[in-house]
Amino acid sequence: MKPIEPIKKFVMIWHKIAETIEELSFNKEGLTTLEIEGKQVCLVNYNKEIGACAAKCPHAGANMSDGYIDALGNIVCPLHRYKFSMKNGRNTSGEGYFLKTYTIEVRKDGVFVGI
Repeated sequence: MKPIEPIKKFVMIWHKIAETIEELSFNKEGLTTLEIEGKQVCLVNYNKEIGACAAKCPHAGANMSDGYIDALGNIVCPLHRYKFSMKNGRNTSGEGYFLKTYTIEVRKDGVFVGI
């Protein structure tokens, strides 16, 4: 009989990306891509809120920062227009994909992304 493996806890590492949000350069759609520890991350600035997700669409690998944010706050892939919630990464247009999202914290000492 094999023992049940305990659930592994993941440790989030915080990476400082800027002193302030204003220091980040977003395109006209409110999107930009940064490299953090060798990982490409798309940052979203929408409705005075900032979020982060994987830079590549999980469907066909398009650069998400070339897309746009729809009226509901979903990030839209520029290639096939698949939509993803920035709150949880769920595909809101019904194709069943999931976009990795990351936690952002704006602190007194800067803007941080948790990976």
